Amino acid sequence: MQVSFIGLGAMGFPMAGHLSKAGHTVSVFNRTTNKAHLWTNKYTGSSYKTPAAACEKANVVLLCVGNDDDVRDVVLGEHGVLKTMPKGSFLIDHTTTSANLAKELNQACLVRGIHFLDAPVSGGQAGAENGKLTVMLGGDKASYDSIKPILDCYSHKHELMGSVGSGQLTKMVNQICIAGLLQGLSEALNFAQNAQLDVEKVISVISKGAAQSWQMENRWSTMINNEFDFGFAVDWMRKDLGIVLEEAKRNQSALPVTSLVDGYYSQVQSNGGNRFDTSSLITLLK
Repeated sequence: MQVSFIGLGAMGFPMAGHLSKAGHTVSVFNRTTNKAHLWTNKYTGSSYKTPAAACEKANVVLLCVGNDDDVRDVVLGEHGVLKTMPKGSFLIDHTTTSANLAKELNQACLVRGIHFLDAPVSGGQAGAENGKLTVMLGGDKASYDSIKPILDCYSHKHELMGSVGSGQLTKMVNQICIAGLLQGLSEALNFAQNAQLDVEKVISVISKGAAQSWQMENRWSTMINNEFDFGFAVDWMRKDLGIVLEEAKRNQSALPVTSLVDGYYSQVQSNGGNRFDTSSLITLLK
């Protein structure tokens, strides 16, 4: 397929690379042109100066940018992708955004005869690099079925969750779970160290029981060694939790633990840990 990828950050760079390696014709755009040049030096594809220019011949356009405003700019802006996307093409937004934005973009696409799916991902930078992401989608089944071969290039699990917006709502559930898990894991590791236990032995035992989690198995050792340069940054987690808490107000969900952990992440930011990964909650306990 003719594929365009907009946004070559920690996630988008390798995701677009997997598409190129799979044999698709890939066009890319990134606001920092140097990053686009790095991509074209590493993979087969072409870079363009605007999102619109990158999408003129695309069957599928994929986005992975920063926040709601960034998405609006690259989609609806003066040089946005909707200026040039062909009728009948597909717009897939991998950015984590509000569900309301997904619905807004879907309406803008409908009037132009373009198919839209919101498709946030989970798995972090490592998942993107290894082609092992999980993708949660909102949209119609026919569109989902059409773009499955694209999703297969960089994910090991993808699922249509419902109508437009359902992918973003599912990602919110994901972030609620992660926030609580990481706070619990931080407290547990700190407790084990203060109790002078052999933490490696503790993890080897409890990770085989009901306490097991991906976060435990992949982050416990870096957490106790004060290494926080792995994956999703605190700044981005706070952005996501802000979206979660706003949605919770709308659907009247009580999120006491999530609100508490969001406050803890604010403290990590105040301590200069903006770019630490999300496991850095443990720094507040030491």
